[in-house]
Amino acid sequence: MRPRVLVVDDEESIRSSLRMILEFERYRVEDASTGRQALRRVMTRPPAAVLLDIKMPELDGLATLSRLRERGHDMPVVMISGHGDIAVAVEATRLGAYDFLEKPLERDRVLLALRNAIERRRLEDENRLLRGTPSELVGESAPMQELRATIERAAPTPATVLITGESGVGKELVARAIHAGSSRCEAPLVQVNCAAIPDELIESELFGHEKGAFTGAVRRQIGKFTAADGGTIFLDEVGDMSARTQAKVLRALQSGEIEPVGARATVTVDVRVVAATHRDLLAEIETGRFREDLFYRLNVVPIHAPPLRARLDDLPLLVDHFVERFAAENNYRRKTLTGAAIRQLQAMPWRGNVRELKNLVERLLILTPGDAIDRDDVLRLAGPVRGELAEAILAVSTLREFRDTAERLYLAKKLEEHGWNVTGTAKAIGTPRSNLYKKMGQLGLRRKDAT
Repeated sequence: MRPRVLVVDDEESIRSSLRMILEFERYRVEDASTGRQALRRVMTRPPAAVLLDIKMPELDGLATLSRLRERGHDMPVVMISGHGDIAVAVEATRLGAYDFLEKPLERDRVLLALRNAIERRRLEDENRLLRGTPSELVGESAPMQELRATIERAAPTPATVLITGESGVGKELVARAIHAGSSRCEAPLVQVNCAAIPDELIESELFGHEKGAFTGAVRRQIGKFTAADGGTIFLDEVGDMSARTQAKVLRALQSGEIEPVGARATVTVDVRVVAATHRDLLAEIETGRFREDLFYRLNVVPIHAPPLRARLDDLPLLVDHFVERFAAENNYRRKTLTGAAIRQLQAMPWRGNVRELKNLVERLLILTPGDAIDRDDVLRLAGPVRGELAEAILAVSTLREFRDTAERLYLAKKLEEHGWNVTGTAKAIGTPRSNLYKKMGQLGLRRKDAT
């Protein structure tokens, strides 16, 4: 998709010249002659970047930039000035300007600054995306190979995609892979969890609202569809939308038009929709809870994410992935799972799918002493965490406190089971007696702590 650039300058000749230069380079261009007009343009349709003149009447460029940042708009802004003022450049940089250009503007300098600004923003978004991704689509089983092949066929097309699958299978990862493989990959991927937003707010969240549209609407706000303009919107748990919101989403899919709450006019957006649900939408249609026409609009390309129990051959790869990730992110020593431990994991039902496996692997890494995790450790820690340990987990604030608390509770329990015989306890839990004595000293464990 061609990036959209907002040109803000009170001189019509400058705006016209920049429009000609940028459109020749295949940018989409909007312009504004005042700072206030620019703020309205950004609220309605956020651009990929802004070229902003400093010297303007009423609201100058620095004040406009300051208000953009106050309102949470973080697109790159390149400042333009007719005067070589170092103090102004320093202030613009402090307010978050990406670059500073002097008039008369040189074509190549403008294009280079703009290209670098947009590329830097793309890389920042990509890094945020990678940091926020809980895992990749790990696995080499037949279901995973089929899933990847379907994603590769669907991603480059403009088609709407409906991802189905149980909770915890990684539907969000599939959506991210579709966006990354599309022609819109440099534009935003905006995610909305329809189940997490109250029914009375989801319409405003998706489509935005005007100031005063309802109690608490103290200023105008753009919605997720507008924020995703030129990119992809991911509607997670789409089966949880109300009938009214379903009707408005259907309209957006049919016409590309959205209507902010309290607005008198519609707004046109160019958005690809990827939706996901763990519900059986055909059954929801039968009960009247989901619109049949919306279902067929969403279900252009259906993709099913398989449950973990359907690809147990991938479990060792997933375990290795989660161990490496947890150890790297927390500066934690790497532990290994024995073959018996892996077989025990493969024998479990995994109702929570990959998300449940990830949580259990982290629990095993934290609560298992030594560097090897065996079948008995899995059996001991695979169930839900209850009682004193659960209370201790909720009470601590750092990973270090959690580890110390968990180890203390575990060792106190094991010592109690063996009558506080250190030699017998050390043998039972697979650690040298000297190490257990050391741990007892570090954690302040004494016989009176048995209870």
